Amino acid sequence: MSEHRRISARVAAITESATLAVSTKAKALRAAGEPVIGFGAGEPDFATPDHIVEAAVVAARDPKNHKYSPAPGLPELREAIATKTLRDSGLVCSADQVLVTNGGKHAVYNTLLTLLDEGDELLLPAPYWTTYPEPVGLAGARSVVLPTDAAGGFKVTVDQLEAAYTPATKALLFVSPSNPTGAVYNRDEIEVIGRWAVDKGIWVITDEIYEHLVYGNNEHHSLPVVVPEIGDRCVVLNGVAKTYAMTGWRVGWMIGPTDVIKAAGNLQSHATSNVANVSQRAALAAVEGPLDAVHEMRQAFDRRRRNMYAMLSAIDGVVVPEPQGAFYAFPSLEAFLGRRYGGVTPTTTVELAGIMLDEAKVAIVPGEAFGAPGYARLSFALGDDDLGEGITRMSDFLTG
Repeated sequence: MSEHRRISARVAAITESATLAVSTKAKALRAAGEPVIGFGAGEPDFATPDHIVEAAVVAARDPKNHKYSPAPGLPELREAIATKTLRDSGLVCSADQVLVTNGGKHAVYNTLLTLLDEGDELLLPAPYWTTYPEPVGLAGARSVVLPTDAAGGFKVTVDQLEAAYTPATKALLFVSPSNPTGAVYNRDEIEVIGRWAVDKGIWVITDEIYEHLVYGNNEHHSLPVVVPEIGDRCVVLNGVAKTYAMTGWRVGWMIGPTDVIKAAGNLQSHATSNVANVSQRAALAAVEGPLDAVHEMRQAFDRRRRNMYAMLSAIDGVVVPEPQGAFYAFPSLEAFLGRRYGGVTPTTTVELAGIMLDEAKVAIVPGEAFGAPGYARLSFALGDDDLGEGITRMSDFLTG
């Protein structure tokens, strides 16, 4: 009998989601009665707005939603997403340029598996969201990681992109506002990067799922709006999860050239077929409805952002840029590596985060998960009291 791997090499190479792993461990400790405060969750702590839930209730009772529907999405939802995209970012697209996916992650997978071939390279600025490299590897392509740091505001430069470019470069993955850093690129920075990509003839995949979560004087700008010439080589990723507090409903989308959308739709037709119709109807109510609830959530996030930034900045040794968007701070904890905590001396932020969870009952996501050793991601999408208590515990742990 021939020897075969039990698990395929490509699937075996997938890294467990560190963000989900931290949340799972924190929840398990909490269920066991431990007073854990978790900064790991990448989701709003608000309920989905009532009018969206009501639309789902109505949809669940309608027999037409009990049947298969078109794999690329309900026609009326695709149309509404095109309308919403023009309203919110100024990008003109048609319904046949929209593919409705099972959440934002599915949009990432569909896009990367549709665009990348064996041996292709994808430019990936770090810190990056943990999911991005995985479908690149599944496609047989390679992520070329471009490190950025707190001193540079976690923004990649054209010089870095130029230095990393090779004949194998197929695409750039661009994110603003950023998960995990909260960085927001300004219009001029986006234009320079977009024009560089046009000159090189490469694809740009731009993730805009945090488009409405920007603070202070920062503004979100959609790359294909700033640089329209990229339109035929650009895919925009988005979804309802962050904007409308709908992480569990699993509705995302990709917007791109019709040939790419058709090919990705073909892939999806064999992978999952249509997104659950009730969720699609809820998403329709979300994107067609007002942004009032979004503005209220953003006000709460902004208050928490300022509190978290002030408290982290006050900890001697912590270096943290002020978050400009999304709902994360991304402090450097390098000053605390090599110190002794409860008889243990952590040398990585993975080890430091593990000790902090055990000793201080505070859950953070280590920077290694985002391609940024020495840093950590803290979400401020949690209640004000927990936020204050959690940072206080963290400060006492680090400096005690």
